[in-house]
Amino acid sequence: MLLVVLEHDRGELVEAAREALTFGRTLAAKMGDDLEAALIGADDDSLVAEAGAYGASTVHTCTHEVLSDYGPDAHGAVLAQMVEALAPDAVLACGSDRGNEVMAHAAARLDAPFVANCTDVTPGESWSVTRVQWGGSLLEDAALEADVALLSCGLHTVAAEPGDEQDADAESFDADLDESHAITVVRDRVVQEAGVTLPTAPVVVGGGRGVGSEDGFAPLEELAELLGGRVGCSRAVTNLGWRPHADQVGQTGTRIAPEIYIASGISGAIQHWVGAMASKHILAINTDREANMVVKADWAVIADLHEVVPAIAEEIKRRRS
Repeated sequence: MLLVVLEHDRGELVEAAREALTFGRTLAAKMGDDLEAALIGADDDSLVAEAGAYGASTVHTCTHEVLSDYGPDAHGAVLAQMVEALAPDAVLACGSDRGNEVMAHAAARLDAPFVANCTDVTPGESWSVTRVQWGGSLLEDAALEADVALLSCGLHTVAAEPGDEQDADAESFDADLDESHAITVVRDRVVQEAGVTLPTAPVVVGGGRGVGSEDGFAPLEELAELLGGRVGCSRAVTNLGWRPHADQVGQTGTRIAPEIYIASGISGAIQHWVGAMASKHILAINTDREANMVVKADWAVIADLHEVVPAIAEEIKRRRS
């Protein structure tokens, strides 16, 4: 049996959970085994039904007063106890910050190896895995030998897609927890921004050093607003103080997966590419046709972004009028 960890935020499935289930369906088919799921800290019927829509036959739910909100120690402990009780052949989470954190805690409790950020997995007596290393600039092939394979799939490795819908069964799991497991737990949240955020934006308009100045981002802001998206930037821009770090796309910033990324005046250094490579499509606007972002883009405009970006915005407004 393959057990997929369902990441959620206060009882609402996040996209990473759907990605894990999508990746898990392919893996379960390779294993010739059932796909089941672990829902820790919630037991809502709608979540169980959604897991069924993505292919899970059974959802093991666990609620406890210690699980009132996310805590890696408690979630890791529950997952470790589920592994010992249910004896799955493999456990899979999505390689988000939380997914990898919970899997690491469970692996430590089970004294078992954990392979993070996989892009391909082949089961067997010795599992063959390909995983992302160095922030996405390297793919590593490795072999895993363990009583239970503990894995995470790379974030945005697959697009979340429903499968053959099943009427998933919900089975309650009683975990042995106490206050010691609540050593680290989310106690409160502060909403810093509302609406479309950089990680969830369907369109991201990015700007690099080629934008020229802080004021030079005004046309990018206008274009992003017209397209219902957000503005992102390169590390060089944040280093220059033109934009806050929260807008940075890259290995040390935000990883994005929009329908289209409009990269304006961005050379495309590997650190930036790591954050942008999950974009469905990339349009590069640059005067340098040899720039890494131009070479890797789906489409490129070799021209001055200060002429191209306002022209795109004006054409959008003309067509809408």
